[in-house]
Amino acid sequence: MMAKNKNPLIGIVSLGCPKALVDSERIMTRLAKLGYGVAPSYEDAEAVIVNTCGFLNSAVDESLDAIAEAMEANGKVIVTGCLGANPEKIRAKIPNVTAITGPHKYDEVVKAIKSCVPLSSDAMGANVSPEGLHLTPPHYSYLKIGEGCSGTCTYCIIPKLRGPITHRSFDDIMEEARNLSDAGVRELLVVAQDTGLYKDGDKNIVDLCRELGSLDMWVRVHYTYPYKIVDELVELMAEGVILPYLDVPLQHASANVLRNMKRPGSIEDLLKKIQKWRSICPDVVIRSGFIVGFPKETEEDFEELLRFIKEAKLDRVGCFKFEQIDGAEASEWEEQISEEVKEDRWHRFMQVQQEISLEKMQAKVGKTIEVIIDASTPDGGVGRSKGDAPDIDGLVYVDGWELNPGDIVKVKITKADAYDLWGETDN
Repeated sequence: MMAKNKNPLIGIVSLGCPKALVDSERIMTRLAKLGYGVAPSYEDAEAVIVNTCGFLNSAVDESLDAIAEAMEANGKVIVTGCLGANPEKIRAKIPNVTAITGPHKYDEVVKAIKSCVPLSSDAMGANVSPEGLHLTPPHYSYLKIGEGCSGTCTYCIIPKLRGPITHRSFDDIMEEARNLSDAGVRELLVVAQDTGLYKDGDKNIVDLCRELGSLDMWVRVHYTYPYKIVDELVELMAEGVILPYLDVPLQHASANVLRNMKRPGSIEDLLKKIQKWRSICPDVVIRSGFIVGFPKETEEDFEELLRFIKEAKLDRVGCFKFEQIDGAEASEWEEQISEEVKEDRWHRFMQVQQEISLEKMQAKVGKTIEVIIDASTPDGGVGRSKGDAPDIDGLVYVDGWELNPGDIVKVKITKADAYDLWGETDN
């Protein structure tokens, strides 16, 4: 039988997007203040929290597998996150989980932990620093500025899982950002379901980014759809206020497919936007994601998408095969694309994009760029350029003097492949 700790330890498994990771950090911060510690393994934990993802079928399967593994290894499992919004699906496969809550239900998770792992009278709450506990390395942190979504995209169920869009107050966000800066964080990654829609009174995302940019940190903004306000964000990038990294989920380029997705745009419209952004900030790195095999997507539609990526020459691109997600409008349409066609289109798309990426990366050879170090190595370190977000984009392998996580150094690039760079510290 597991020995009782004066300060019981709770395990956590955090799946899905960075927004969910922030939720996990907030839950663990609240538990630490009450007197719970973080367990390094299932065996050391008196209960385990599994923060799930429920956006794609593959993510649902991964979440269910993680819950089952935690149940087998520990036996006391509290499920939260997006899949928690569908408790019937969880209990149909794993009926004996201790509790289930939906996404960003911090109080309910804490209540469930207190119920199944009561604190002893001599448990001491931790003196948690103002920035709270973090599951990321100390030198970078996600900063969530909003929650939920009010969109009606036909491929998406986020509004059903996480509710309508809400935003944190400007002052609350800035207080957290300053606390993170004081704690030594060197890079802020600003996230929400759609950061471009941020609004608090008369303050918008541009006002927020300008204020964040006044702190001594890299500021990287994620998930901004191609609204007019993006032009102003790119102007901040040109001024050096925030990183020249534009994360714009375009989804497709065919006007027919975009209309079916309930997303705006066309090839010509999107190409004009990209040309304008690059004219404002020539160094901007543009990342995007696309869906192939969307219902009703014809071969002509797909060829339009290929033409777009050939002309746009985006720097960082992800491609996903459409999945029939329970609850998504497009999943119910009769005109589904076969898995064989999806696979074929995915490979054709990726082949074109890899050639573009290789060309762009090799153009960096001989140039000197700034790199933030994520890990030390015997001969230097591994890090990322201003155009690389953690766990999403490429890496820079640096030879030189001893480097530590959080160092920002100048690196002369000597080699490149389609995704990563190699270089030497520039003395």
